[in-house]
Amino acid sequence: MNSILTEQRQYTVPTDAYGQRLDQVLVDLLPEFSRSRLQQWVKKGKVLLDGRTVKPKTRVTGGETIDITIEQEQQGEWEAEDLFLNIVYEDDELLVINKPVGLVVHPAVGNRTGTLLNGLLHHCPELINVPRAGIVHRIDKETSGLLVVAKTLTAQTHLVEQLQRRAFDREYEAIVNGEMTGGGTIDQPIGRHPIQRVKMAVMKNPAAGKEAITHYRIRERFRQYTSVTVKLETGRTHQIRVHMAWIHYPLVGDPVYAGRLRLPPDCSEDLKTFLLNFQHQALHARKLGLEHPQTGQWLEWEAELPEDMMQLKTLLREYTEQA
Repeated sequence: MNSILTEQRQYTVPTDAYGQRLDQVLVDLLPEFSRSRLQQWVKKGKVLLDGRTVKPKTRVTGGETIDITIEQEQQGEWEAEDLFLNIVYEDDELLVINKPVGLVVHPAVGNRTGTLLNGLLHHCPELINVPRAGIVHRIDKETSGLLVVAKTLTAQTHLVEQLQRRAFDREYEAIVNGEMTGGGTIDQPIGRHPIQRVKMAVMKNPAAGKEAITHYRIRERFRQYTSVTVKLETGRTHQIRVHMAWIHYPLVGDPVYAGRLRLPPDCSEDLKTFLLNFQHQALHARKLGLEHPQTGQWLEWEAELPEDMMQLKTLLREYTEQA
């Protein structure tokens, strides 16, 4: 990978930093970058202490001069593509995208092109200098809704830190099979399914999975179905889909966790046809809130349901009223 952009900075080690490791001092001087990234630059000789290369664990005495070359490197050999992006918000630091159903977020085997990342590189070519083209968190291919993209290395560091300390406010809307009687919280660890490796599962042995916490409340009741608002504390792969299936309210249309389609009794031909052709999980990332990485201001966005989920709710209301 070739270096694309470099920036030279100079700092003086504070006198009260006597005896500290260099990497600790750098974290205090450059809080916008992660400790691992700073350590990497030291090891590559991009950080000089009084003009000499040193190690991250080198102890300082205070008063030394630090010269640092900040590098932003091309992070991949991905192809920029002119794809339509539904941009909800954009400034110099971040982008908020309303992703449609069917759009893969990141290239992988079998999906090297046509992804959100490819479209982002066309819209904002400098994202090639940010890891994962600035994509901070993902949502499944067949899930729609809001996600944030960092446009700079500094913004990415701040947003990832927020995500790790669970400071993002992420709210989803889902339509599930079954009539719920109330909301609740699911606190069950999630890990790779022991037999079907393409699936995730709630783990009986907590040590075999990762902490996963999902809060849900009823949004609208239908006959045989329920619309729920879901808020995540953690962000495990397929978390909402796995947790809702675990409490026996799988998402409508989920091809992996919902099992065989069961049509409701006495439903209209319109609803029957619609459910038979609804080929993705009924899940939408409806709201997103976070602290702006530069100003610290709290920002929130909301995206309405995609058309097919709105149509499904209309048909379910009609079915419910017929009872």
